[in-house]
Amino acid sequence: MQVAMDVEALRAQTPGCAIGAHFNHSGASLPTRATLAAVVDHLEREALYGAMEAATGAAEGVAAARADAAALLGAKPDEIAFTSSGSAAFGLVFAALPKLARGERILVGRQEWGGNLATMRAAADRAGASVEAIPVRQDGSADPEALARLIDDRVRLISLTWLPANGGLINDAVAIGRIARAVGVPYFVDAGQAVGQIPIDVETIGCDMLKGAGRKYLRGPRGTALLYVRRTLLERLEPPFLDVQSGPWSEHGPVRRQDARLFETIEGSVALLLGLGAALKQARSIGIEPIGARIGSLAESLRGGLRAIPGVTVRDLGAVQSGLVSFTVDGLGAQDVRTRLAQDRITVGANGVPYTPLDMTARNLREIVRASVSYINTEAEIDRLVSTVAAIAKNTDGPLRSVDRPRAAGAT
Repeated sequence: MQVAMDVEALRAQTPGCAIGAHFNHSGASLPTRATLAAVVDHLEREALYGAMEAATGAAEGVAAARADAAALLGAKPDEIAFTSSGSAAFGLVFAALPKLARGERILVGRQEWGGNLATMRAAADRAGASVEAIPVRQDGSADPEALARLIDDRVRLISLTWLPANGGLINDAVAIGRIARAVGVPYFVDAGQAVGQIPIDVETIGCDMLKGAGRKYLRGPRGTALLYVRRTLLERLEPPFLDVQSGPWSEHGPVRRQDARLFETIEGSVALLLGLGAALKQARSIGIEPIGARIGSLAESLRGGLRAIPGVTVRDLGAVQSGLVSFTVDGLGAQDVRTRLAQDRITVGANGVPYTPLDMTARNLREIVRASVSYINTEAEIDRLVSTVAAIAKNTDGPLRSVDRPRAAGAT
């Protein structure tokens, strides 16, 4: 059941909102007290009773988190694995795919996350295979028609970063999925920035694998991630290793699990999973559609304000855009801008080429400032960020003077 979004109440439940204006939700968002309590309470139970005993008592809570994760993605609970990071999720499922052979091909979106790309490229180089970028439409998004023309019997994987790390573009994951389904090629979607920000249905997307981070728009703990694996793909996968949970021993040897927990190990942080469960429950209770609508509105307001500042260039692509707002300031590096904003307790990200190597290189960008918006941000914080960036753009030769700095909310 969804509840009406009371932004001030949600901010009151979020201790970090009292510290400053946080615009790095795509890096790591701010957890609620409920999420923090779920983690700390379990750690206290571990200290009192032992970690194994505490884990037994938390089994229902972990199962509830898995059910909420599945519902959020339009999947079944047995298609969901929990991992320690998005990179671990991708690495595990990629390593389980059939090994590449010489001359085979992987097709990726131009905005592919650098970690995924490095993993695929290393495997392709070892095998004598190739990793090729799907051409883009005029708006910068992956072009499904161009993808269809690239397909041949050597293509072994199609991979798409849905919402890229370096800006507001939203790739057409559904259209790409239709091509992948039509030719029977496994389709992986990196939804790290999508989970918790926009509605997701894996059946509509048509993906076989999808990953998402807990620490970003879900506002869960760092060290948690979701991995979806379609049931029909599982039997074709060979994990790089097994343990007593994913492949328990029998008199005839190890017996592989038949669900996505094939990619989990018996060892992991139960406390963090319970924190993720609290974050998932809150996201579902508020509703991803109203969350996405508010994020979109705030992001457009921010883009409009930044575009009006002389010397500032908004770098976002796409006809439909996300809550990740990227920009540059003439005469200043992204880290310089980030540092100057931090002086006024405004937190943003700064991304370089390694995050999205193909796209940044194609666009001749070395780095961007990334201000990512959440539904817990306010219009006043947007105004504060815009006015502070304007002051920075006027003072590129030196640090901001105190007279140039907008006062922090509540400052005297």
